[in-house]
Amino acid sequence: MSFARAEGTSIYYERHGRGPAVLFVHGSGGHHAAWWQQVAALRGRYTVVTVDLRGFGNSDSSMPEFDGQDFPGDILAVLDQEDLRGVLLVGQSIGAVAALRAGLSRPDRVAGVVLAHSLGGLAHQELSELVNADRSAAIRLPVLDRLLSREFQEREPARTFLFQQMGTFNVAKMADLRNLSTGGPTVDEVVTSGLDVTFLAGEKDAVLSAATVRRAHALVKGSRLELVADAPHSMYWEAPELFNAAVVRVREALS
Repeated sequence: MSFARAEGTSIYYERHGRGPAVLFVHGSGGHHAAWWQQVAALRGRYTVVTVDLRGFGNSDSSMPEFDGQDFPGDILAVLDQEDLRGVLLVGQSIGAVAALRAGLSRPDRVAGVVLAHSLGGLAHQELSELVNADRSAAIRLPVLDRLLSREFQEREPARTFLFQQMGTFNVAKMADLRNLSTGGPTVDEVVTSGLDVTFLAGEKDAVLSAATVRRAHALVKGSRLELVADAPHSMYWEAPELFNAAVVRVREALS
């Protein structure tokens, strides 16, 4: 078990394999173990790092409340402790917001960021309106249906149950993360930074529509787009082979 210190807070992480580095940042219902299907598939060719943001998994959960603004520092503490450079950060959902900020602040450590099923908290009026419209439609669905396809739930009841159990290890809740995107980077800031940015999403994402992701990709000049047919919001869990293949394409492009 390994821990890094981020402003006095213990941040749990794991390191597997060897080669070019990929660090995965979980979403609001996950933690380091959510990436089991990525670690097993990728550790033979990459250094794969998984991290628990504060309030999640094995990281410090003793605080009475959590501030999403601290999450980028949690990621950077791990990169510094392991002295990793040229890293590809892969953030899922809210994890992508933290990953983008971490990447923008430390170009000496981070070569690229994959925004998986997220726009990374970009501060842009049109994109914010599109995201809000998508969320308004999503909240009409049961929570599980927003994250996993109904077909998967029926076909894979055991993996669906495990997916639901993941969040029970976390103390931080969505209410603690409401300010995560406050003061997010502008499109111009991302473009001028030179950071390699990839939008990775599924055509059947019930939380963030494909149309919204396409628009973000068009606005962020020079970004990559990996839009996967028939994939839901939690592609990393439901269709890991498709998710992993996209990550490999991005990692190889950076090498």
